[in-house]
Amino acid sequence: MTPNLKHLHPYPFEKLAQLKQDIVPPKDKSPIALSMGEPTHATPHLIQEALLTHLHGLANYPTTKGLPELRQTIAEWISRRFQIPANIINPETQVLPVNGTREALFSFAQCLIDSTKVSPVVIMPNPFYQIYEGAALLAGAEPYFLNTLEDSDYLPDFDAVPDDIWQRCQLIYICSPGNPTGSVIDQAGHEKLLNLAEKHDFVIASDECYTEIYDNESNPPPGLLQTAYNMGNTAFKRCVIFHSLSKRSNAPGLRSGFVAGDAELLKDYFQYRTYHGCAMPLPTQHASIQAWKDEHHVVENRRLYREKFAAFIDILDEVCTVTQPPASFYVWLKTPIADTEFAQRLFAQENITVLPGSFLSRDFDGINPGLNHVRIALVAPLDECVEAANRIKNFLNSL
Repeated sequence: MTPNLKHLHPYPFEKLAQLKQDIVPPKDKSPIALSMGEPTHATPHLIQEALLTHLHGLANYPTTKGLPELRQTIAEWISRRFQIPANIINPETQVLPVNGTREALFSFAQCLIDSTKVSPVVIMPNPFYQIYEGAALLAGAEPYFLNTLEDSDYLPDFDAVPDDIWQRCQLIYICSPGNPTGSVIDQAGHEKLLNLAEKHDFVIASDECYTEIYDNESNPPPGLLQTAYNMGNTAFKRCVIFHSLSKRSNAPGLRSGFVAGDAELLKDYFQYRTYHGCAMPLPTQHASIQAWKDEHHVVENRRLYREKFAAFIDILDEVCTVTQPPASFYVWLKTPIADTEFAQRLFAQENITVLPGSFLSRDFDGINPGLNHVRIALVAPLDECVEAANRIKNFLNSL
């Protein structure tokens, strides 16, 4: 086995299961799970219908590159969503379908990192989606963490990275809107990072899987390719974006997303994926085409999340400081006691499961930015979110 396996940390939900292991919650209170970012809104009928209509496609091997119609649909969606003129995105060379962003975010590092170079570095935000760290470690690179703190609106401070780290950096993961904070990197932040990438010759992997869950309909989060184009980087050099239908279309079980950007990088990544054996099934491709073409269900999806945020915050605002992030469906709540104790006692008293922030972060530069926070995913139905808010309010009042 690869010796790098020993460097992997237990996954956050494995730690959470251990934290709850010996606790028996009250039987008179129904369980409410707000720990995992798994959407529970209904998957649109147009996705289900397309799957059923194209089940005959199971008799055929899919290609790694995917159907031309799917890649064309994705290219058109990128152009519409990020205000990039039509025909700038080449669906033949700059778009690849993937089986959800998780597998792509991981495998991209395996393809990209050159471990023969001295001490390769992969930079990532802290807290973070643990796939970034695992991808770096298994690719033989050193993770370098960028603490995202309240003072900087939970955004990474690229100026804080020493030059010697930038010089060894081969890949940086950014997540905007952020998990778990919901913070959004603006165009100026993207511009700074793009200039650094050009200076030090590293690749930017922009995880944008929450980009369609936002509060202000007139101010959607910007994307990395959007900023690159506005800067004149029309070939999107050193840029790859990762998008998914899991959150946007409430279809996590579909395992469908895409990567897009720098054609030279995607040429090599396509070859890697050909050997990796991760082609998207044809029924999934046809369902994805319909999902990327339709925006009505996405607008409704955002409305439902806004409704839940408003109700949840209205209840908790009396007992704690709680704010709605500009995007995502997470509340990044400060806790008056240790985050692990908070999660344990909340489960024991109220039968509500939330995720301790320290499970999503690492001690770095003398700080663990996840300490004394919990991540609350407002994925449950509205009535459950309201019930959860009332129970959390009662719990906070009991402390």
